[in-house]
Amino acid sequence: MTPGKRLVLIGHGMVGQRFLEAFFEQDPSARSSARSSAWQVTVLAEEPRPAYDRVHLSSWFTGTSAEELSLCPDGFLEKYGIELRLGDRATAVDRAARTVTTASGRELPYDVLVLATGSYPFVPPVPGHDVPGCHVYRTIEDLEGIRDAAATAGAGAVIGGGLLGLEAAGALKAMGLPTHVVEFAPRLMALQVDDGGGAVLRRRIEDLGVTVHTGAGARRVETGEDGAARALTLSDGTYLPTDLVIFAAGVRPRDELARACGLPVGERGGIVVDEHCRTADPAVLAIGECALAADGRVYGLVAPGYAMAETAARALSDGGGSFTGADTSTKLKLLGVDVASFGDAHGAAEGALDVTYSNSRDGVYKKLVIGADGALLGGVLVGDTEAYGILRPLALSGTPLPAPPEQLVLPASAGVPAGPVTLPDDAVVCSCHHVTKGTVRAAVNDKGCTTVPEVKQCTRAGTGCGSCVKLLGTLVTDELAAAGVETARGLCEHFEHTRAELYEIIRVKGIDGFARLIDEHGTAGAGAGAEGCDVCKPAVGSILASLGNGHILDGEQAALQDTNDHFLANLQRNGSYSVVPRVPGGEITPAGLITIGEIARDYGLYTKITGGQRIDLFGATVDQLPHIWRRLVDAGFESGHAYGKALRTVKSCVGETWCRYGVQDSVGLAIELELRYRGLRAPHKLKSAVSGCARECAEAQSKDFGVIATSTGWNLYVGGNGGMTPRHADLLASGLDRPTLIRTIDRFLMFYIRTADRLERTAPWLERLDGGLDHLRAVVMDDSLGICADLDALMARHTATYEDEWAATLADPVRLRRFVSFANAPGTPDPTVRFVPERGQIRPALPHEDGQVLTAPLIAGARLEVRAG
Repeated sequence: MTPGKRLVLIGHGMVGQRFLEAFFEQDPSARSSARSSAWQVTVLAEEPRPAYDRVHLSSWFTGTSAEELSLCPDGFLEKYGIELRLGDRATAVDRAARTVTTASGRELPYDVLVLATGSYPFVPPVPGHDVPGCHVYRTIEDLEGIRDAAATAGAGAVIGGGLLGLEAAGALKAMGLPTHVVEFAPRLMALQVDDGGGAVLRRRIEDLGVTVHTGAGARRVETGEDGAARALTLSDGTYLPTDLVIFAAGVRPRDELARACGLPVGERGGIVVDEHCRTADPAVLAIGECALAADGRVYGLVAPGYAMAETAARALSDGGGSFTGADTSTKLKLLGVDVASFGDAHGAAEGALDVTYSNSRDGVYKKLVIGADGALLGGVLVGDTEAYGILRPLALSGTPLPAPPEQLVLPASAGVPAGPVTLPDDAVVCSCHHVTKGTVRAAVNDKGCTTVPEVKQCTRAGTGCGSCVKLLGTLVTDELAAAGVETARGLCEHFEHTRAELYEIIRVKGIDGFARLIDEHGTAGAGAGAEGCDVCKPAVGSILASLGNGHILDGEQAALQDTNDHFLANLQRNGSYSVVPRVPGGEITPAGLITIGEIARDYGLYTKITGGQRIDLFGATVDQLPHIWRRLVDAGFESGHAYGKALRTVKSCVGETWCRYGVQDSVGLAIELELRYRGLRAPHKLKSAVSGCARECAEAQSKDFGVIATSTGWNLYVGGNGGMTPRHADLLASGLDRPTLIRTIDRFLMFYIRTADRLERTAPWLERLDGGLDHLRAVVMDDSLGICADLDALMARHTATYEDEWAATLADPVRLRRFVSFANAPGTPDPTVRFVPERGQIRPALPHEDGQVLTAPLIAGARLEVRAG
């Protein structure tokens, strides 16, 4: 390649970013630094932010930030010397001069031009489609407009019952709006499911309170005196009062630049490209939703877009590879309903036969399409997509079925499950990045990967839509087992039992200490008197605490605690500790605020109002903790348990007392829930929130359990988390009265505590739970396992035996002995010892009243200085 060749990429969406990654992966000269690359790359982005994940765009409504959705890694652009021009769209291409003109007037020369302009939302030309109140569902800015409009809207309607339309309906429903879905086809998701699947899907969605209109289109958006949307009239004469209309009726290729510069486009749109993604002009390539592939299709899914991006990158390096078509299988959750479609889902192949299972009572529909030779061609799954991970690769590979198809559509309890070992090595397990089973096996056997995260990093599998992650886990486990590598299921080397099993052993046998547990149920290698390890000791300590086995700092239990629980405070990076008093529901009195402020002032603590609606005090030394907590306890505060795997906070909005939109007392309920579950020890931390209306100001749907008020009761959501992989909570029950709501939360929490793995939050626990949300609902609401009385009793025991850990510690001189900064200086702190800022810290030291400097509470990276007396 000639040094200094200029590449211009128009479009920085998901496919554009994948092209950049693949391009520099293919360019050996660019792998170490930008200076060594033979290419000068400029990217023109119409939007004001770098590439972000549109597949999970709806998670923005549940608290996922634009930064968390970003697909452009920190330092990526700088590493390869890429110039990214945000908000500066391309307006013209001159192929003769090989230049691109931008909206800012800049003219960019190119040697190679890559068009990744994507698509635009199709808005039917119905009268009134462009009045205030009408929106599309495509960008983060679109979602911001919808959120703002929903705050004052009375009802919402979505035009389009496909994937995007149902996602938009889910967002409106989650914001508390009466919601309508209008689909011109005779069923929802007409491209993905058949009539049987569409009927079950419709029933499940209508059960959630969404009104579905099929076989009808939008005739007119009716407006009010202010010119804004007020109603929607359908083609069948139906009149829908609505002041928020979302058009999600499909997309069209963004091919206007190509048309204007004379590149061929398809009859129905799309820039014509060959199998190498080159247009009629060899210097211009097109990829993603703007391109009409060599097989005559415009692909609107991310996996084909990624494949085209990789093909184009290879075309610019070694010229290898081609794109002639792609898998269009889909698996997703829409309004809480699992839906999947793969292969020849509609049985278009000659001689194809259907094998169908339908259970309208449970809202489950499964159809497998079988070829004349008995091979699996495709299928539709609604309500239960557990088998998708194995069925989709089987359909794409043409491998004979491992069991009769009738058994494969039956529920797991009645069918014969097929394991991943039945897949051939060339079966694609991750369609987003075209990763085969053989590639996964090689990652385990040849590259030493032993966990799913390691396989993800090595192969990219599971980093797209995520639908293959469960299958990856099974493949990794099976491959390790086949190689003779034992995959331990126990908690650690000291116990062959899982955490859930140890919980039941301790509960049933009444074991009250670690020594007895390890003596009676430890591994053979543990031996009598074994001390355990950093894995099992805190886990057992948490189980004992959740079963009400006394104060965590008493007797043998004290030795089980980790650093934070050992001192009832969070250890910070500079060696100091944080103090976090509980502020139930975020409600605090002026006297409480004054007390916290005076303590922070007197001890020189850094104060921070957190996302959990409480005030953290940072920088206390160990010996200061009892003195600080004495003042807090005397003022009526309790431990906030920020140091423990326990309930942290229950956030709330201001509720009906103050907010003009509030329909229930969210503050009162939040306080009641936080006081009820305070001190409840769990496998991991727990967070909650209560919103007083559908505007969802408390962000309840991103919590382990969250509650949203409606005019008819309370809606309960469970299994939402932040963390490394943010997850939207699932609707467990709606329209609950207050006693039923609290009883359901009681059982949910206790069932989670009993069955979750060590350090497993509610989101992965719910995803791992056999039967998922439906099973959880059956257990805690229908008592399907007959254990609700036990769960109720466990919660009653917790509420009856709760005591504030810090108040109890202050009352016990023995417990207080541990709170010393130095073992050989248990009394008054040595006046010759002080904390001073390390060089380079930017936060200045604060003078104390006597002129001394107390800097450790404020400056991370402080060092200890000992001065001669």
